[in-house]
Amino acid sequence: MSINDTRAAADGHRTQSTPLPAEATMGLWRGDTGTLSEASRRVLLELLKGPYVSGTQSPGLWAALAADETQIRSRLHDLFLDLVLDPVDEFAFTRKVDTHEIQAPSALRSERLTFLDTAMLLVLRQLMLAAPGESRVIVGQDEVYDLLGVYRDGDEATFKRNLNGSWSRMINKLRILHTVDDDRAQISPMIRFLVDEDRVRELTEVYRRIAEERTAARAEETAAEAGAGGETVPRTAAADTVAEAASAAAPVPEPAAHTEENA
Repeated sequence: MSINDTRAAADGHRTQSTPLPAEATMGLWRGDTGTLSEASRRVLLELLKGPYVSGTQSPGLWAALAADETQIRSRLHDLFLDLVLDPVDEFAFTRKVDTHEIQAPSALRSERLTFLDTAMLLVLRQLMLAAPGESRVIVGQDEVYDLLGVYRDGDEATFKRNLNGSWSRMINKLRILHTVDDDRAQISPMIRFLVDEDRVRELTEVYRRIAEERTAARAEETAAEAGAGGETVPRTAAADTVAEAASAAAPVPEPAAHTEENA
């Protein structure tokens, strides 16, 4: 009996006794060789697009992930990616596999953030950590802008325009803010995972120093305009707010996408 005859006989036996699942015998389109269901493919695609899948924002995708987690995790492993899933806050994202056996390539893109983007991210992270146990943490735009005022360098109109741009990126690009009304937004728990603790400590020290320098510079300018000498400026409350982000933070895994700062 030839190899083809053997395969045909095996296929005939399998068809009669153990029919294959519908997904394996009937594709979603002509020539489709995929084995995942349509719902599983959609959630897999969203995980790859990033930054994350939220059960609150996309309950259908979350249900598909819960129903087929093992297969979706397997497909991600094929791409050297791991699935990080928080069943309590209902969000999931991908990150590069952490392994010492091989040198895994990176399949994730980096998000390049501006100076103010990073400062806002740190402030929002601290506001989130300052409300443990709260199911929803809602912040006002003015509240966040006031905390970031210590970083103003230049005229107020330009600074406000840059703040508005950062606020929009937190909503539309990083998706760590969800609009509640015109000037308020809810902070996503996902913010805890965007930057790891070591990076937070490093950034915090840099941003605290910048805040002090810019606050001191503005004080000297004001004093000079008034015809008086400059005074020593104490560390600002906003700088302390950013600094507390490191000490209050719990250890977190490698972020889904690392951040880079542009001044």
